[in-house]
Amino acid sequence: MPLTGTHIAYLHTCHRKLWLFANGIQMEHTSDIVAEGKLIADSTYLDRARKYTELAIEGIKIDFYDAKNKVVHEVKKSDKVEQAHFAQVKYYLAVLVRNGIDQPSAIIEYPKLKQREIIEWDNQYLADATLWELQVETIVKDESCPALVKKSICKSCSYYELCYVNE
Repeated sequence: MPLTGTHIAYLHTCHRKLWLFANGIQMEHTSDIVAEGKLIADSTYLDRARKYTELAIEGIKIDFYDAKNKVVHEVKKSDKVEQAHFAQVKYYLAVLVRNGIDQPSAIIEYPKLKQREIIEWDNQYLADATLWELQVETIVKDESCPALVKKSICKSCSYYELCYVNE
């Protein structure tokens, strides 16, 4: 199974969400919150499509990649799950390095917050990526879905109704 940035982000957000997603139960298409995030990404930096390229490699898809400067641009709606955003982008950078791109970097942009985070390359990302791949594989190959762990972000999750149907 080729891993995507979504797998890595969900690994750092919720193992249950990761398992459901990886096992074909995808709820993002029903979520107004996900739709709003896509709208922000599609409407905020309109000149990006002309300046940068979309890059698909090893299962990941980077929407805005500045090949000249080796910079991944990632747009996010909110910083509520910032750790997951960082992990996703670090994973992208590790995949780029594994495929011969030297010293890539990334910018995570939060247009609604008027904030941006710069991620510089660190060799540790290669080891992190390998560990995360193993963790994802272990979780998604388990025959049973991980137990519900109540978190503050649950109410804004596209899987909320599925997870809390009996409550």
